[in-house]
Amino acid sequence: MKVFESLRATNHEQILFCHDRETNLRAIIALHDTSLGLAMGATRLFPYNSEEDALRDVLRLSRGMTYKAACANIPVGGAKAVIIANPEEKTDALLKSYGRFVESLNGRFVTGQDVNLSPEDVRTINKETNYVVGIKELGGGATLATAIGVVLAIKAAADFRWQRKNLDGLKIAVQGIGNVGKNLCKILYANGVKLFVSDLIRDKAEEIADLYEATIVEHQHIHSLDVDVFSPCALGGILNSSSILQIRASIIAGAANNQLENEELHSQLIKSRKILYCPDYVINAGGLINVYNEMIGNDDEKALSHVRKIYDTVLEIFDKAEREEITTYTASKLLAEERIKKQKQQKIQQQLLIA
Repeated sequence: MKVFESLRATNHEQILFCHDRETNLRAIIALHDTSLGLAMGATRLFPYNSEEDALRDVLRLSRGMTYKAACANIPVGGAKAVIIANPEEKTDALLKSYGRFVESLNGRFVTGQDVNLSPEDVRTINKETNYVVGIKELGGGATLATAIGVVLAIKAAADFRWQRKNLDGLKIAVQGIGNVGKNLCKILYANGVKLFVSDLIRDKAEEIADLYEATIVEHQHIHSLDVDVFSPCALGGILNSSSILQIRASIIAGAANNQLENEELHSQLIKSRKILYCPDYVINAGGLINVYNEMIGNDDEKALSHVRKIYDTVLEIFDKAEREEITTYTASKLLAEERIKKQKQQKIQQQLLIA
């Protein structure tokens, strides 16, 4: 992988490779955009097959965070971090070491909880740096807020596709029962949805089956079920040239990041099959909205009110895609870029007023 060519293609500002011999910490922090001020992005801990895979993942995720913040009308830039490790290798010493690297950026990067990190882990990182969010778990925490945002997007998609205002009786296949997936299933069940679920850890799927009358499906078949909505909530790359041709759902709306293996190619393939795709970084922004509101001192109701705007943003993207005959992925990207431009202009005007 040619690092500088990748950075030119994605417009990243800085990549920080972090290594601590004593704790065996191996981490990568990617700052995509700090033009609006600090950049926000959670940290995931994952046993990548190679350092190249880790770098590729952190570059895509951090760029997605810039677009996510813009579509959520949050005046920050995007960043992301990955720690290359197995979950069982996670120690307080390793997390504290990572916290010191975050601290060294002096507030240009604010991080929080992602895959294989818990709120307690975030609090451990906080012992070495104040540039971390999600400590207070505002309004039930970031994972609940993310699930709420995905449900709102599904409702918007159902309204746009079928002109229906509720989800009662819909069949939804949820792939991946992590913290977000579990919250998502709970809310969907309360909305009268018939659930189909899969997870590589069968105990997680069985718990959802017991709690919410869900049907368990083998993970290799979950995307091809004859359902109304397919909701990918595991890791990225699930939407590819093979899987898209097998999808029978009318709507794709899930919490996973980087769902499209190839953004341009596979968003076009989804459009050609007349499937309504909800761009992942738009609809999973509830977690970012939650921790941003915690950071600026807002209460639960203000944070939830902000999350609810995901519904309107998703409809705006659908309308734009239909009107301009483009994919919903392209429509979301254009919307993000328009909002970033507007935020930068507002920042310049504020600086001129201060001067």
